Amino acid sequence: MLRFAGHNFEPLPSGGLYWHARQTLLVADLHFEKMASFARRGQMLPPYDTGMTLARLEADLRRTGAKKLISLGDTFHRADASALLGAAERLRLDTIVEAVECTWLSGNHDPSPHVIGGQCRAELELDGLFLTHEPQRGRAGLIAGHLHPAARIAMPGRSARSACFVHDNRLMILPAYGSSTGALNILSPAFVGLLHWPAVEVTMLGRDRTYPVSPKRLVRG
Repeated sequence: MLRFAGHNFEPLPSGGLYWHARQTLLVADLHFEKMASFARRGQMLPPYDTGMTLARLEADLRRTGAKKLISLGDTFHRADASALLGAAERLRLDTIVEAVECTWLSGNHDPSPHVIGGQCRAELELDGLFLTHEPQRGRAGLIAGHLHPAARIAMPGRSARSACFVHDNRLMILPAYGSSTGALNILSPAFVGLLHWPAVEVTMLGRDRTYPVSPKRLVRG
């Protein structure tokens, strides 16, 4: 269990965050149709990322029994990407929208509302928490995505790297949920000034579970 700003959450190995008290699944940076967007620019990459991400999302919704889904921005890789959805993927997404209450927050990749059902918002406030896409300094209780955080830890003779949840009890940044997204080390310059390091807690994603790790074990790279 992960405790943040007075609330309890369950970090999932998929990168989703389940808020039991609200029966709500939080996800960030799905980047639907990323490979299809690249293909339109002449980069012939396998267009399977949306289906893989949808399968992950369907599994998490079944496992948690969530009644609500909140996506913290960059649901689609580009503003018009919802029009690129194939018939099968659109049907699967429609089924999710019909089954649970969906809120899609705008991101830097998809600032405009997309016509996929549910409600589109710039940000959301719930029970004293602020949900948005990009992390901000000086706003307590903020949950965001955007930076695709990852951690590398040192172990005897080797190191391990994985996407992660990271927070300092004022700001939490979720890992990217999409199957074709990269990840950025939380010791990189993009994170400088966002987190108060003496209070930082890191939870790395494993194959079947998540692992809290000491910040003292973090290394760059």
